[in-house]
Amino acid sequence: MLFLLVGILYLAASGRTARAHDEAATGSRFVCNAIPPGAEPGCAIPPPTGNRIQTTSVAEDELRLTILQLRETILQQKETIVGQQGTIKELNAKLARCEASADDVSQGGRARGQGSRRKEHGKNTMGDLPRDPGETIDQLGKTMQSLKGRLESLEQQLRLPSTNLSSSSGGGGLGGGGGPAVVAAAALPPLAPLPTELRELLRQRVEVLEGQLLRKVAELEEEKSQLLNETADHRQRTENTLNSLLERITELERTNNAFKSPEDFKVSLSLRTNYLYGRIKKSLPEMYAFTVCMWLKSSASPGIGTPFSYGVPGQANEIVLIEWGNNPIELLVNDKVAQLPLSVSDGRWHHICLTWTTRDGFWEAYQDGERLGTGDNLAPWHPIKPGGVIILGQEQDIVGGRFDATQAFVGEMSQFNIWDRVLRPADIIGMANCSAYMPGNVIPWVDANVEVMGGATKAPLEICEDRAFDS
Repeated sequence: MLFLLVGILYLAASGRTARAHDEAATGSRFVCNAIPPGAEPGCAIPPPTGNRIQTTSVAEDELRLTILQLRETILQQKETIVGQQGTIKELNAKLARCEASADDVSQGGRARGQGSRRKEHGKNTMGDLPRDPGETIDQLGKTMQSLKGRLESLEQQLRLPSTNLSSSSGGGGLGGGGGPAVVAAAALPPLAPLPTELRELLRQRVEVLEGQLLRKVAELEEEKSQLLNETADHRQRTENTLNSLLERITELERTNNAFKSPEDFKVSLSLRTNYLYGRIKKSLPEMYAFTVCMWLKSSASPGIGTPFSYGVPGQANEIVLIEWGNNPIELLVNDKVAQLPLSVSDGRWHHICLTWTTRDGFWEAYQDGERLGTGDNLAPWHPIKPGGVIILGQEQDIVGGRFDATQAFVGEMSQFNIWDRVLRPADIIGMANCSAYMPGNVIPWVDANVEVMGGATKAPLEICEDRAFDS
């Protein structure tokens, strides 16, 4: 616009010189007037009016008046341009800070007063996001509305008279709170409207800022959704873990309620079948002597069956205690047999202990703490093989299986313990009369070490109380 006005002045001066020359040459003259912005520069020949001859003094006065008007217009436009340039610079600075706040997370907010800057503490900006995504979205919406208000106020202020703009444009015309500065209204002619280029620039900047804000809001919404999904998944995993722990605790409580202590339970095998049995989870090491003790209660006939059997690969009858048919109770070691003088088929609880050593194959049989029989030459010098399977209530034809229902134990048993040595008679008597309890150092009788199959059951038991009641 400044270049346009300079051109007009130049044309006006040129017109004055050319006028005299043209009048002298052709007897006619040109009249140059101020050209509005956007029109093509140049001089237009006025249409013939029928009175083409004017005095020289009238023409000079008209030209002088035109020059004065143009000079006044140029001064006003210059003031307007200076004010608008300062405003545009400040607006660009504000928009740049807003964009920097949206891209780079920053702390604090800034506001402008009349020609000064001050910090506002405790206010969230686009760079200082609160922890709650919903609160951040609300804050971004408020910031966008505030920026729109400031731009509208700036545009409105640029339309104010030049005198008021000059008196209040020291800081760009924006107050610290984002509103227009208070100016005194004066009845002066209004300035030209905001230039199209500036209006378009402001619109583009606002659209860019709105786009950034909308993208930021969308990102925060997506993060909020992801957080909600992750929270739901974490809650589900936590609930599943808690449910598993509760089930385990319930199971442990039920187990603790069932048995006062881990060894105070019995295994019941009520039918003579080939699918009811118990299994010891542990196996035996290699042994050169052993003691096996247990409590038995049975009234089955003929014979109580097989209270326990231990089979290893290649030898299913490594250790077996059996009463089959009308035969006496027998102890088998490496499929060698020793008949025992025991009788436990009266339906009462009896404490049974068997000892054996590889030296000369010497064995002993105890019932209710009393030694009723001894012998030797039972698989002498044969070590007990390790890595086999111990079955309660069935005789094994292969390791861990192929049971025969006619050889199954019918009754109840408890406190099945195995040691890798021969116990003293005093230890055996103490367990039989309930004055002492010794868990086996190889196979102890504990609930976690015994599993039941095929319908066999576990039940709580007080051995000594039940035995006293039976007697």
